[in-house]
Amino acid sequence: MAVPTIARMDLSAIVKAYDVRGLVPDELDAEAAFRIGAAFARFAGAPRIAVGRDCRESSPGLAEAFMSGVIAQGVDVDDLGMITTDMVYYAAGALNEPGAMITASHNPRGYNGIKLCLAGAAPVGIESGLADIRDAAAVGVDPAESPGTVTERDVLAGYVDHVASLIDPAAIRPLRVAVDGGNGVAGVAVPAVFERIPATLDGLYLEPNGTFPNHHPDPLRPENLRDIEHRMREGGHDLGVAFDGDADRAFFIDDQLHPLPGSTVTAIVARWFLEAEPGATVVHNLICSKFVPEMVVEAGGTPVRTRVGHSFIKEVMLETGAIFGGEHSGHYYYRQNYRADSGILTMLVLLQVISEDGRPLSEMRLDYEPYAQSGEINFRVANTQAATDRVATAFNDAAQDRLDGLTVDMGRRWFNLRPSNTEPVLRLNAEAETNDAVDEIVATVRTIIEEG
Repeated sequence: MAVPTIARMDLSAIVKAYDVRGLVPDELDAEAAFRIGAAFARFAGAPRIAVGRDCRESSPGLAEAFMSGVIAQGVDVDDLGMITTDMVYYAAGALNEPGAMITASHNPRGYNGIKLCLAGAAPVGIESGLADIRDAAAVGVDPAESPGTVTERDVLAGYVDHVASLIDPAAIRPLRVAVDGGNGVAGVAVPAVFERIPATLDGLYLEPNGTFPNHHPDPLRPENLRDIEHRMREGGHDLGVAFDGDADRAFFIDDQLHPLPGSTVTAIVARWFLEAEPGATVVHNLICSKFVPEMVVEAGGTPVRTRVGHSFIKEVMLETGAIFGGEHSGHYYYRQNYRADSGILTMLVLLQVISEDGRPLSEMRLDYEPYAQSGEINFRVANTQAATDRVATAFNDAAQDRLDGLTVDMGRRWFNLRPSNTEPVLRLNAEAETNDAVDEIVATVRTIIEEG
């Protein structure tokens, strides 16, 4: 690819808090990808960079442009091909080189993006380098005298060995598992992973297809779980797993077809790790259920509360030496996985937990869900800051903090109100002892926001 003419490019609309994301080609095109690749190569300062991509129609072209930007800086590229995001994190850790993943994760078909990490899978967010990369890419980076080279590298076998080594495959019973890949890239790795365990894979939409012909690749939306729930109604499944487009997130469904909140999964996995390493630290974002830190303390561990977002979670895990970290949104992070998140590894851990416990997941989960939760409720508002301040004033008799948005703590009742990073929306998550108490919180907050 020819080096583009150096002219200032406004990248502010596509560089988000944790990654690059935008419509193709209106917001994110080959020139932008080239510039970001060159700026990342200059920022990372490493001799090689690993680059993977998802199955979106625009991903091969954007990956080629990004790699062209990298090699224009005299930096070599390990082209990992079409893989999952957590396979890029694995490569960044195992090969000890920076990594880039061309993906828009769970966004609709017309979007694409870029996720970046440093050697060892260290995060690159807006406060840890992404702003610098954005600014350098905006003005363009002069090429090196000699270009780098591109080498194709297959990391699937090493990745499967890695995730299998973090659990005990022999401890997993011959469970039956329904897996919906959503036509994303989960299908690149999931069948190979199941070859290593006694469980039986009942796969759905495991063929990567960037047009996403069956449903949107976002399992956070209930309508995108209907197909796997229909498959599970046939009976005999011990667990259902639905992956997002790049397979870093996984959502789980119990044997009675009820989805598990991210907080429940976080608590289950955290307890399993604390049994193996008593006294360990567990990181959780501030939207997770209060039961997560309560359970961690009860199990003898140390809970650490943090902001929402993978770059923040990973940084805190490094600072504290945490063994595990969880988010309400379906991201789960592991110290032994270079502090990176992995939906596939979380699936394996859950299968071992279910096998060792002996109870159906629908029964076991009741130990981890003492509170009622609202789930995420979105309010579209003209001025998110003004609306947040009105809510804070109305609850000024309760404990509050602004670690990430507004958190109001009333003991066994609490809520968090956060602005979206990309649109004029406030996101509300509430928790209380009963559904009626949750409904009361939601109704009060809604009234304050809408009557402002």
